[in-house]
Amino acid sequence: MSEPKTASPTPGDMYKGWLFKWTNYIKGYQRRWFVLSNGLLSYYRTQAEMGHTCRGTINLATANITVEDTCNFIISNGGTQTYHLKASSEVERQRWITALELAKAKAVKMQAESDDSSDEAPVSSQGDKSEFQSILRTLTCKVEDLSTCHDLIGKHGAALQRSLSELESLKLPPESGDKIRQVNERATLFRITSNAMINACRDFLSLAQTHSKKWQKSLQYERDQRIRLEETLEQLAKQHNNLERAFRGATVLPASSPGSAGSSKGSGGGHGKGDLSDDDENEFFDAIEDAPEFITVPADPKYHKRTGSNVSGISSEMGLEDHLREEQQQQQQQQAANQESASKELIPRKKRRNRIPDKPNYSLNLWSIMKNCIGKELSKIPMPVNFNEPISMLQRLTEDLEYSELLDRAAKCESSLEQLCYVAAFTVSSYSTTVFRTGKPFNPLLGETFELDRLEESGYRSLCEQVSHHPPAAAHHAESKRGWTLRQEIAIASKFRGKYLSIMPLGSIHCLFANSGNHYTWKKVNTTVHNIIVGKLWIDQSGEIDIINNKTGDKCHLKFAPYSYFSRDVARKVTGVVTDSSGKAHFILSGTWDEKMDYSRVMQSTRGENGAEGRQKTVYQTLRAKDLWRRNPLPENAENMYYFSNLALSLNEEEEGVAPTDSRLRPDQRMMENGHWDEANSEKQRLEEKQRAVRRKRESEAVKPEEEADPKDSPTDSPIKSAHVDTYKALWFERKEDPVTGEVTNVYRGGYWEAKEKQDWSACPDVFSAS
Repeated sequence: MSEPKTASPTPGDMYKGWLFKWTNYIKGYQRRWFVLSNGLLSYYRTQAEMGHTCRGTINLATANITVEDTCNFIISNGGTQTYHLKASSEVERQRWITALELAKAKAVKMQAESDDSSDEAPVSSQGDKSEFQSILRTLTCKVEDLSTCHDLIGKHGAALQRSLSELESLKLPPESGDKIRQVNERATLFRITSNAMINACRDFLSLAQTHSKKWQKSLQYERDQRIRLEETLEQLAKQHNNLERAFRGATVLPASSPGSAGSSKGSGGGHGKGDLSDDDENEFFDAIEDAPEFITVPADPKYHKRTGSNVSGISSEMGLEDHLREEQQQQQQQQAANQESASKELIPRKKRRNRIPDKPNYSLNLWSIMKNCIGKELSKIPMPVNFNEPISMLQRLTEDLEYSELLDRAAKCESSLEQLCYVAAFTVSSYSTTVFRTGKPFNPLLGETFELDRLEESGYRSLCEQVSHHPPAAAHHAESKRGWTLRQEIAIASKFRGKYLSIMPLGSIHCLFANSGNHYTWKKVNTTVHNIIVGKLWIDQSGEIDIINNKTGDKCHLKFAPYSYFSRDVARKVTGVVTDSSGKAHFILSGTWDEKMDYSRVMQSTRGENGAEGRQKTVYQTLRAKDLWRRNPLPENAENMYYFSNLALSLNEEEEGVAPTDSRLRPDQRMMENGHWDEANSEKQRLEEKQRAVRRKRESEAVKPEEEADPKDSPTDSPIKSAHVDTYKALWFERKEDPVTGEVTNVYRGGYWEAKEKQDWSACPDVFSAS
């Protein structure tokens, strides 16, 4: 670790520099960039984060600063936050302590002045609530007292009037009568005054009750408003946090699923308590999760009008109007393509089946089979059909063409860079059928083939052949009358690791376009099947793909992020960058391999500062994302039909005129599809034993007898030893060195569709019969 830079004062009473901050017992002290400004101490992982992501802040006005030893010191605000810090030297620590103490004194003084000026200000919202409740309670009591007094005055006044009336009716001396008349007059005045007071009290009571109800409604309204505001602020805080994380770690899609907090040190608040952002790097993942190499942000409209070389993907003379015109033309082309596809729907097509027999519910002791297979290659393990799905690896390989319309669109693109976007989407779409498909395809027998003729429906036809058994390898060739050809040879290497199964596809995929002459090559990523022994099986794809245009040098780098339970990213995420031969980015791809892919045009790219690990992140300013591909919905009742797509349901449908080696004619696979699993296991064992016998015969015929050997072939003092050499040659494919990749691969030699037209299958080996 390099020595931290010395902290330095800056204008505006700011002090900043590198310090070491304790995170947890695993990571220990980590280097962080601290900034002291306006009585607040904030820190960041790097200097580049100062503009957008603060990891934590302490208000020094309420903080305690404690010195531990020559280089260490502690800043705490009473338990909720505690930073254990270490400087690079005693002098550096003293500089920080001095700056912190001065900042704290200034912050305390400012807070005291603020408190003095706010003495006459309204009380806090919680005090408002208590005061209003107290006033309402007192007012209610006084109103009740006035109401009682009102009743008593009315009662006693009426009694006094009755008594005076009775006195006047009595025969009394004249002097007494005068006195009584005076008392009666005064009582009358008292009654008038009392009535006036009673009326005033009655009016007051009425007004008080009315205003009391209004105050209660107002108070309730304010309380409801406050609750709504608190909920809104909480939601905004969460959205702000997600946006920060998305800007920090994602390309386009927002982050989710907060991680676990790290461990702490010390009593009370401990190190970093309440400082969750610093614990982000201390999470433990079940898969290695690399930081993204780039960040995308919406393009500033001002860049649309700029000219010059700083705008990626737009010529120097193209402004906003030209770009909008180009976007409108692309939309019109898309609408025309949709109308064309809609018109094709009117063409009568062959009706394909849309269901197969439901999967039987067979129980199986998985561990009894798998416990002896740990570390072995899957292709060499005899597996019952209980683990399979009623489809062969050749048919599974043909499923890559489910979204062949992406290549149809790519063939119409005039721009090679835009064409590369569609090829990349086609590459990702081939994995969408695997998300629920945990069954293992049947290992094809040597010489087994599978054809898929969709010329009338989709404009292409495809042929697969199993060209090698150990290691298992299949060659695939598909050609379309819409201007593209796809060929690949895929060999599967697999290992059972106990908890999961790793599948590593080997070999390259080639896609050629007739009109442009563009030739694209790429390889497949690794597939992992989790929870082999315990739990529900699930599939994940992970790795990186480079799709290269060997004619122009354009490249698309795709990254399949491995799934992690603790990750804040969207599951099954795929990101990509399309660059030209000079490395200049033109499009950003984003999405998931099981749902959809989008692409965005790059308007400008800037190189960021070094991140925490010393790697630079590029920030791409992009236009609004557009759809490239979306997964088709699964058919009804798919969960009981092995989660097959509509194309997969039709692959094993019986069809006339196919070669006798076609996977549709494989008996054990057909038995399993019909639900006869016991018979399928017996038939599978028979076919495998037949294949081994044919291989032994072929190897024995290939051995050169010792007496027929040419003495020139080996030294005279070294006897010729027999070697088991498999001389099998594929029927429809031949091994050649690819001029682009330099790999020796199986390339379609031709003749299959001509043989099908003539129904001449005399050259086909016998792979399925019992003879």
